[in-house]
Formats: sequence, C-alpha cells, structure tokens
Amino acid sequence: MRLERHRATLQSRRRRRATTDPALAPLEATDEDAPAAGIPAAGAPDVGTSEAGTPDLDAPDAGSRDAGSRDAGLAEADTPEVGPLRRCIVTRERLAKERMIRFVIGPDRGLVPDLAERLPGRGIWLSASRDVLETARLRGAFARAARGPVTVPPDLLEMLQAALVRRIGEGLGLARRAGQAVAGFEKAREWLRDGLAGLVVQAADGSAEERGRFLSAARGTVAVHAPLSAAALGTMFGRDRAVHVVVAPGALADRIGFDCTRLAGLAPGVAANDKVDPADFRQRGVQDV
Repeated sequence: MRLERHRATLQSRRRRRATTDPALAPLEATDEDAPAAGIPAAGAPDVGTSEAGTPDLDAPDAGSRDAGSRDAGLAEADTPEVGPLRRCIVTRERLAKERMIRFVIGPDRGLVPDLAERLPGRGIWLSASRDVLETARLRGAFARAARGPVTVPPDLLEMLQAALVRRIGEGLGLARRAGQAVAGFEKAREWLRDGLAGLVVQAADGSAEERGRFLSAARGTVAVHAPLSAAALGTMFGRDRAVHVVVAPGALADRIGFDCTRLAGLAPGVAANDKVDPADFRQRGVQDV
C-alpha cells in the first residue's frame, strides 16, 4: 500500500512538471505529424490508386493537372485590361492591341466582336490571324476563357472581315471630309513627295508597276496597305476607281493603319501591310519621274 501511494505521488509530480516544462511533456500524435494534403505518407500507395489497388476517382491525375494549367491561364485573362499589351487566349503571346481583336460575351452568351474596344465587360483577346481564329472557334477557347457556354457565329471570320472593311471605309471617309486624305496619282504623289504622308492606301487590284512608280516618290519609310479594290476606294472619293490614297499623319491614319493590319492577318494574300522604302523600287529599275 505504501509503495502504491509513493508511485502515485511521483506520477502526480511528473504531471505538474510537464504542465510547466513542455520539454518533459509526453509525445503525442498531432495534426502536424500527419502527411500533408496531396503528399503520401511513407509506404502509402501511389496517388491515383487506393490501398486495394483500384483507381481513386478523387485523386488528381494528368487531366486535372492540365486543367490546373488552364485555370492559371484563365486567371491571367482575368487581370485588368491595362497597358499596351494583351495576351492571346490561344497562343498565350502578349501582343500590342493593334495586332489583336477584342471580344466580349453578350447577355445571351453570344460572342460579340469589339473592334472599337469600347464595349463593357471583360475582354477576350485573340491575335488577328485566320489560323488562330479558326483554332479558337473549333477548340472551344472562347468558352474556356468565358468560363461558361458561348455561342460562336459559324461565319465569324466573314463577319470580322466585313466589319474591318467597313471601318476602313469609314476612316477614309472621315479623313477625306477633314481634308486629311487625297486620292489620285498626281495629288497623292505630291503629298508623298512633300513628306505629308502618314499612310498610303492602294488598291489591291492596281497595277504592281504603277503602284511601285507611285511609291518611288516617298521620302523615307512610309506604311503602305492594300486592303480594298480600286472600285471600293473610288466610292469613298466620289469616283469610279481610286488606286492611290494618301492620309496625313494623325489619329485617323493610325486607326486606318491598325484596321488594315488586322484585316491583312485575317485575309493573307488579299491585303498587304508593309513599311516600304522607296529605294527598294529604285533598285528594281523603277525610276522616279
């Protein structure tokens, strides 16, 4: 009996010391000793299988990891639209806005092109390229970026081309009425020779030799685009045909040039967008007159 009371006294003292001195407290299993989430403990089966060796439907697999990378990309798309660059939802490249097309999702979940970049809502940006546009349409890139179902028009490419042609025509009309654009070989070439050209727009179906002779009068490097036919350019200047148009430097020239660049990306082989040096034409034997 005395021995039992002595043991009880020692155990009581040890408990009191443990409460005041953590180093003497007995080791107990805690949550910190458990394996971290997603990390198997030593001897545990590989992730993706249960102890019985059957597939574990809740375990992360390669597909979920791919989804995680896609979610990371979508998180980037959610960033505020600030700065001069935007990220394409297909190529993941960051490009200048002038080389891209902005889309928004309408109230009916329909895809709406926003060429003026003014519509409300989070923008979905795509490189102005025919191949990229087709990839986005066929592989559901718009729905992934919008995090939900999206109705994509089957004739989206044609819609964009028509809208860009309309914007180019409107821009040239505004420039003409503001006295910032002239058409015709002699008048336009005079502006070109005097260094008054911020942009040259030529007819896509014009003679290559005549177009080269016209550009040989340029001073320095000038941006040249050929997005429309001679008949289409002529209607904007009250004539049957117009092959050569010069636009003065400024906001209108910049806007027209951007739209021509985007149209060229959607319709390669129809429109051209180049920085042309007149020396190139002289080297080819096209002389200034």
